[in-house]
Amino acid sequence: MLDEIIAATRPRIAHLDGAALQAAASGLPAARSLEGALAAPGLGVIAEIKRRSPSRGQLAADLRPADRAAAYAQGGAAAISVLTEPEYFSGSVEDLVAVRQAVEVPVLRKDFIVDEAQIWESRLAGADAVLLIVAALADAELAHLIGVAARAGLDALVEVHTHDEAHRAMAAGARLVGVNNRDLGSFAVDLATAESLAAAVADARVRVAESGILAVADAARMAAAGYHAVLVGEALVRADDPAALVAELRLARP
Repeated sequence: MLDEIIAATRPRIAHLDGAALQAAASGLPAARSLEGALAAPGLGVIAEIKRRSPSRGQLAADLRPADRAAAYAQGGAAAISVLTEPEYFSGSVEDLVAVRQAVEVPVLRKDFIVDEAQIWESRLAGADAVLLIVAALADAELAHLIGVAARAGLDALVEVHTHDEAHRAMAAGARLVGVNNRDLGSFAVDLATAESLAAAVADARVRVAESGILAVADAARMAAAGYHAVLVGEALVRADDPAALVAELRLARP
């Protein structure tokens, strides 16, 4: 599935002019620090805006990104993640723009970034950080895109799924590492993945556990494994009171 999504991404971004986007972004105010927000005491919650996913189908077709993001922020979310991939996740860059206008906390663009033009596009749209997926990038590409993000003033959350990917992320200079509990082949979710990779990413400045956090007990389990934050999507977009759930997750303790 990852290969399929990447194959669909390349023609989608072919029109982007990286040099022009970089020039347009040159005068923007400094971005907010995702690293700083997640390094604060307590368990940070990155609350996600996501309408659907390939593994779970439709999650929230009528989701209003700005309203949902405001509720997340009200509950104390450290940051907001916005899925902008259109074909498989029904997202858009417009969703990112709307969220940026609605909240003051850092905003993470979550997409399948394979070209530096997407990083400059993210900066112009108001992102404070971008997701880089190790499984989608060669080592040289990963290191290059981490560097481009830094030049753009954005943090890079580098996502891994295996021990090999964890070592590659650390070798590339990742400061923020996210361990995804979802197997990209089978889509199975197992919180033991983050637990098993905790030692491999221990030197990262900020460690984030992603996927499969559905309740406070799950968040507490990730905190006990040494993670500074959890990224929560499905549980929050389905929640009747997302602000209350964010607040509950923030109180999770090992």
